[in-house]
Amino acid sequence: MIVRAPSDSVDVCICCATTGYPFISTLELRLLNLSMYATDFEDSFFLEVAARVNFGAPNNEVVRYPDDPYDRIWESDLDRRQNYLVGVATGTVRINTSKNIDVNTREYPPVKVMQTAVIGTEDVLSYRLNLEDFPANARAYAYLAEIEDLAPNETRKFKLQRPYMPDYNNAVTRDSTRGPLLNAIEINRYLKIAPETDWRDVTVLGALKSICNRCTWTNEGDPCIPVQWEWVTCSSTSPPRITKIALSGKNVKGEIPSELNKMEELTELWLDGNSFTGPLPDMSNLINLKYVHLENNRLTGSLPSYLGSLPNLQELYIQNNSFGGEIPPALLTGKVKLNYKDNPGLHKGAQRKMCFRLIWGTSVAVLAVLLVLFLGSLLLWRNLRRKAPYQKTDDKGDSLRNSTKPSTAYSIARGGHLIDEGVAYITLSELEEATSYFSRRIGNGNFGPVFYGQMKDGKEVAVKMMADSSSHVTQQFVTEVALLSRIHHRNLVALIGYCEEEHQRILVYEYMHNGTLHEHIHGSVNQKCLDWLARLRIAEDAAKGLEYLHTGCNPSIIHRDVKTSNILLDTNMRAKLSDFGLSRKAEEDLTHVSSVAREAVGYLDPEYYGNQKLTEKSDVYSFGVVLLELISGKKPLSPEDFSAELSIVHWARSLIRKGDILSIIDPVLVGNVKIESIWRVAEVAIQCVEQHGCARPRMQEVILAIQDAIKIEGDEANQKLSSNCSKAHSARKTLLSSFLDIESPDLSNGCQAPPAR
Repeated sequence: MIVRAPSDSVDVCICCATTGYPFISTLELRLLNLSMYATDFEDSFFLEVAARVNFGAPNNEVVRYPDDPYDRIWESDLDRRQNYLVGVATGTVRINTSKNIDVNTREYPPVKVMQTAVIGTEDVLSYRLNLEDFPANARAYAYLAEIEDLAPNETRKFKLQRPYMPDYNNAVTRDSTRGPLLNAIEINRYLKIAPETDWRDVTVLGALKSICNRCTWTNEGDPCIPVQWEWVTCSSTSPPRITKIALSGKNVKGEIPSELNKMEELTELWLDGNSFTGPLPDMSNLINLKYVHLENNRLTGSLPSYLGSLPNLQELYIQNNSFGGEIPPALLTGKVKLNYKDNPGLHKGAQRKMCFRLIWGTSVAVLAVLLVLFLGSLLLWRNLRRKAPYQKTDDKGDSLRNSTKPSTAYSIARGGHLIDEGVAYITLSELEEATSYFSRRIGNGNFGPVFYGQMKDGKEVAVKMMADSSSHVTQQFVTEVALLSRIHHRNLVALIGYCEEEHQRILVYEYMHNGTLHEHIHGSVNQKCLDWLARLRIAEDAAKGLEYLHTGCNPSIIHRDVKTSNILLDTNMRAKLSDFGLSRKAEEDLTHVSSVAREAVGYLDPEYYGNQKLTEKSDVYSFGVVLLELISGKKPLSPEDFSAELSIVHWARSLIRKGDILSIIDPVLVGNVKIESIWRVAEVAIQCVEQHGCARPRMQEVILAIQDAIKIEGDEANQKLSSNCSKAHSARKTLLSSFLDIESPDLSNGCQAPPAR
């Protein structure tokens, strides 16, 4: 079992499978290198070793520690048995070498394994494996190293083919003079990780355990998975929630934890027969509570009024405590079965007659107050309407001035003013001076031209002017100001100010000196060339900006127009996302979306054509297209590079699934990149552009993949791209479901498991 440890400790639960008592004889843990067995599904799936075969082994003995420093068990290919390695093609020859093999690759195979291999002398090398629990979602990894001394006129080239059953088949190409070769192979099956109990409930149980350190009933590990603790009851939802706490007579001492209010699915609370002290904590969020038993404790204070407002409460037992004060009237209506004996200070409230005059007087007073508030608000609104467009302040030459000018557009959208968002107001005359009357045009935004400007204090800015004043474009203006004024991140272009004057609506941004990523990738031949590491850094920056919109904003924000022309570069060639003219809060995208980014068809989520909705996974799709552009240097839609019916997604997916990574790499990069780094980005890019959104990764996972590629590119010596396997690098091939049919039938159409790899 290969597991990514989420912390420095791992919980292991031993539970009964059928009858008898669970036991464990040995538990061995082996720490693996961070790069080994990295997948994009580590948060949702374990890896179970289905096969790990050492081909060309001299005998039946396994290879493990000390030959493998990670103590992986490599079984000999001579060990033929049922439900494992059962068949081999004729003409297979075993070879070995005593030469030292460089194994400093991502998976770190042992030298002893890489010093042996099998070759097919009849141009084919084929093995058949009958593996238990297959077909299944799995990850296959082949290890290849040229250990024969080939003559100058000899070559070894072959294709890897995978039929329906999990076989391994190598066939040579027409220009190959030597047969196919294989050193080792690993096949690991994906196992779904059961979702852990909701963290809010775990927090409460931890608080309860903390006040009873010596109690014998406390447990470790997850309270619900794989079996629930004996003193809790869990729901069958995903993730599980605690619905019942049963700590009757457990000799618990201390105050009831205030964290209890987080257990929103709790229906039963049994804390009777203990030594709880202090007042009742706030439990007003526990609207599902039905049974509360707190009798026979040492609780004090008054009964909170919220107890009478819990809609599902049926029983409240509080006898034999030290509560005092008046019982909330709502608990005395007969709806709740209440037992409050032996609380000397607790009593029912006096019966009060409701006086009609008192009610009438109170009503009149309330109406009078409301009328005064309404009239005051009306007068304040009229005064604000009469104010000047802006107020000058003693800014000592500062180019940015605050304004109290109301915004008609924003009033329409939210009943407020743009100035309410706290952004700087810049006058039209200041912008005319800064831009030399809008003379230097540097680009186009979603709703108008963009001009270069320099403010009085020397600050360079990009001035985006609205091209028309239609209600749709006006709403875009309002959206940008409302969003950008509240969003601050190093990888998002900063909004400096705005102008709303003489029917002009203008946004002022920080100026990005090196233009757009689109210009650097698809610009003229004189444009400065970006090497692979620079492209990776740009991708990482843009991914972090997009991830912040998705997870760092509340509510989350969908960019909806991710493309290379909206990724801007500063003087250090670091990237920032721009153009939020079509951005929306995620909650607003649950319904029909009509404003699709123009000129962005090649980046558009294919699911949009069916459901007319854009989501966070739509941004992920668009970013996957950007990654393919960075790898290939090609545009998303290009009749010159692809046919009119195909896009960069179809073209790249076809080649990557064939394992032909060399054919998609930008020619200016060939010879100066590491193949494993390209593969890492290509893999995550293809996952980003999956047809269905639920199969795409999150931006956090995309960032990790890019950072992996940066580490590979930066930590290893330059490895030139070549078709020869002169080094024992792992011939990584992504086994996707469209060409490897080992996926379980019940999973192939859903999104509950990743595609086979």
